Amino acid sequence: MHGSASDPTSLTVVHVVTLRDPASPLVAQFVPEAGMVGNSLTDAGVQLLGQRRGLAAYIAAGKTMGIPILYPWANRLGAHTYTAEGATVTLTPGENGVRTDPAGLPIHGVLAGYRGWRVTAQSVNEVSAELDFGADPQLLASFPYPHLLALTVLLAERTLTVRTTVRPTSERSVPLCFGFHPYLRVPDVARHEWIIETPPLCQLRLDERGLPTGEVVRQPAMATELGDEEFDDCYDQVDRGAVFAVRGGRHRMEVHFEQGYPAAQVFAPRGEDVVCFEPMAAPTDALRRGGYRVARPGEPAVAVFSVRVEPSSRRPARQS
Repeated sequence: MHGSASDPTSLTVVHVVTLRDPASPLVAQFVPEAGMVGNSLTDAGVQLLGQRRGLAAYIAAGKTMGIPILYPWANRLGAHTYTAEGATVTLTPGENGVRTDPAGLPIHGVLAGYRGWRVTAQSVNEVSAELDFGADPQLLASFPYPHLLALTVLLAERTLTVRTTVRPTSERSVPLCFGFHPYLRVPDVARHEWIIETPPLCQLRLDERGLPTGEVVRQPAMATELGDEEFDDCYDQVDRGAVFAVRGGRHRMEVHFEQGYPAAQVFAPRGEDVVCFEPMAAPTDALRRGGYRVARPGEPAVAVFSVRVEPSSRRPARQS
């Protein structure tokens, strides 16, 4: 199904693709003309995604909300230049899709609100969209690796599954450093009562700019009340199939790292009713530091994560 949403900033109308789970009251919305962002996920009309500043701010200024793709790099880079796969690139803030964090570092890639996605298939509970990265000189100026980028989103059996395929279209391999930023919220429960759960993890210590220092700390599985804590932590060596979760009241939401996401960021800013378990194809700043995988010519790369919504078991918190 298609709908529309007015953007008061640009005074345009964008089409919204609505997906409905045949087996449950879950409904999801994605907006191809706004960077293929996941705009909404509701359970019987109750919103489960953090709306933050809303769709208009995402389109106009790249202010993330819902489930945005962070592409071609997730989180920040440590400088405005990088060298990867035989190419050296200089990034200019404010040009060719480059946005910066408060410290002036390039952050979250170049596709925030990008309008060039094309829907290639759609049904009641599934949509596929494609972006020809190599056809846009501005995109190539920031990431000179021609390829087709495809997303398929399926809503079934109380699970939203997002499949990403990177298919090189030249003889150059494509670095895989992207990710997603699902902003989850537990409705009708105070933030300090939310329980977050993580698997055993390998934490990368970060400096004051949010960049890995090289120090690594092993962290056991945990289940703990969020309380007044805040998180903005980076992890590597995430196991395939790892599950992160937040629960409270009548809802439990799980993020499954099904394939192609060996890194993660856990983000829960103080004073905001959201928590994010970010699937990442490589750790923060890997595009500069190395340690990323590549999609090779003739060998498309696939990555899959899913968000599962279940009734909460109301199990007591286990403090970390």
